[in-house]
Amino acid sequence: MRRNRGSEGIRRMVRENAIEPQHLILPLFVEENLDARTPIKSMPGVYRETEKSIVDIVKQADAAKLGAVMLFGVSHHKDHTGSDSMRAGGLLDRMIKRVKDACPDTVVIADACFCEYTDHGHCGPLTKDGRVDNDATIENIGKQAVIAARAGADIIAPSGMMDGQVASIRNALDDQGFIDTPIMAYAAKYASCFYGPFREAAGCSLNKGDRKTYQMDPANGDEALREVALDIAEGADMVMVKPGLPYLDVLYRVKETFGLPTFAYNISGEYAMLKFAAEAGALDYEKAAMEMMMCFRRAGADGILTYAALDVARQLNK
Repeated sequence: MRRNRGSEGIRRMVRENAIEPQHLILPLFVEENLDARTPIKSMPGVYRETEKSIVDIVKQADAAKLGAVMLFGVSHHKDHTGSDSMRAGGLLDRMIKRVKDACPDTVVIADACFCEYTDHGHCGPLTKDGRVDNDATIENIGKQAVIAARAGADIIAPSGMMDGQVASIRNALDDQGFIDTPIMAYAAKYASCFYGPFREAAGCSLNKGDRKTYQMDPANGDEALREVALDIAEGADMVMVKPGLPYLDVLYRVKETFGLPTFAYNISGEYAMLKFAAEAGALDYEKAAMEMMMCFRRAGADGILTYAALDVARQLNK
């Protein structure tokens, strides 16, 4: 076996998987009424962008040949239902238009959820007993998806794990003439503790309760296949596993079972672990990030959403 590892040239020739910039998707946070981009303490190197600075970052992503960017809004107009994300001229509408006007060829993925826009931090309006109202949420998410598509979003990515959300979005998009806009479903999204830094970044920490009634139990693998099958039946064009690194087994099973374009979200806690470990001198950030991306590819990911996207792409482009 070692003869095939004897030189870098031979290793390249027999390498089974490759990572290229187009496999990487950069998540970005856009805060309204922000004067200057603000560093996120729990995610070194990541910022809350202003509605102006977001254009500069997307231009960098375009120059690095990343596959896409995904936009998350940090709203200053929160209410019980997240209504700002369902209106023309709201933050969701404005940030997508700004990016597409500046970089029309960049693929923009719109996160379709309400946690960044509700005053309680949950992914939809609440019932009297404090649970998310699933049916009201999926009705609203169709409206949100149409706002995003009209603004120029290339892909709609529903992340709330509501039952029936993909069908609701597909029907709403088709009714408004957006029949060619694909859906990237957060099909297997777990109730993970690794989301902590994201909650700070997106301003969507919960006032009370948790998301365990609608996000998946980390102990379950078979359930993920059922969730993915339902989303595909409802019209999902691509599927995602989130988080990524602790769920490589789920990622592999999803890709092997369904064969659809399959994505992994290398989430905020995974990124922060690398950054803080590197700051402590425990590992080399660039090498570890590259190895992590290759692990996602080996497990079956066609693309990876990662806050390290620009860092990795710059290494590759060297």
